Amino acid sequence: MKIKIALEWFLNPNHLPFILGITTKTFQQAGLFVDIIEPSEHYDGFESLKNGKIDIHVNEPIHLFEHYFEELKSLGCFFDTRGGVMIKKESIEKLKTNQHLKITTPASNEVTNRVGFEILSRYATANNFKLDIQNVEFIQTDFYHLKNLQEGDFDGAWLCFYNFEGIEAEYLGFENLFIDQFNSPYPNFSALELMTTKEKLRTNQQAIRTFINISEKMIKYAKDNPKETKTAFYDYTSTTPNELMDKIIDDTIKRFYNEISPNPIKWRKLYEMLEEFGFCDLDAYDYNQIWKV
Repeated sequence: MKIKIALEWFLNPNHLPFILGITTKTFQQAGLFVDIIEPSEHYDGFESLKNGKIDIHVNEPIHLFEHYFEELKSLGCFFDTRGGVMIKKESIEKLKTNQHLKITTPASNEVTNRVGFEILSRYATANNFKLDIQNVEFIQTDFYHLKNLQEGDFDGAWLCFYNFEGIEAEYLGFENLFIDQFNSPYPNFSALELMTTKEKLRTNQQAIRTFINISEKMIKYAKDNPKETKTAFYDYTSTTPNELMDKIIDDTIKRFYNEISPNPIKWRKLYEMLEEFGFCDLDAYDYNQIWKV
């Protein structure tokens, strides 16, 4: 049996269950051969799903709705973290006085920019000040948020995962305001879902089920064996062990779900927010079909 899985971006500790399945040879022992594909662009996997070139795609749950197509199916969420906008200390006053802000982001488009502004705006409302949308400029760069904030002319970074940027900021002593779902009332979506299609569930169901079952076992393995998990990550990625990545891995491991299964309730408020903004319009049947596998 074979599985082609396309990631949302470059290989990193968020993908440890798949890395461990390969390095421990648990996939192989189950007769499953896994091909992990790193994309050129963040959304490449959706086109590959449509064309039947891959079996599973990894991406944030917001894209289940942003890139919805009729055959799209959720297999479940396997990881989530605190997520949001990081404002560097020197720019917090600019935020609170409604001055022009430059925000670095790996993906600048109508949907992500609108959601990023909404997070900031809701934070402003909760703290009794106002933020105008024309004063927030999202500039597409890459995922190196801390580097961009330290070296570039940016006030903040959007699409931050706390297990990466939050931990890195702590490690570097980089003072910031991390605006997430705990201080801005919005439905968090800083998570990763496994997605497939109706056709792949029909033609490759056994391989997909085996992949999910082993990924769950590898999550337990990671939690029980953090030292061995770190070694596996460094060996598989051919990277040199370092203290910062150790801390990132430690924080990431605790954010994996023990059970991976589709959940129509989990992202309902996220969908409703996107629907309110006019970015999606699914009837009840189409929405529920995403989760029926």
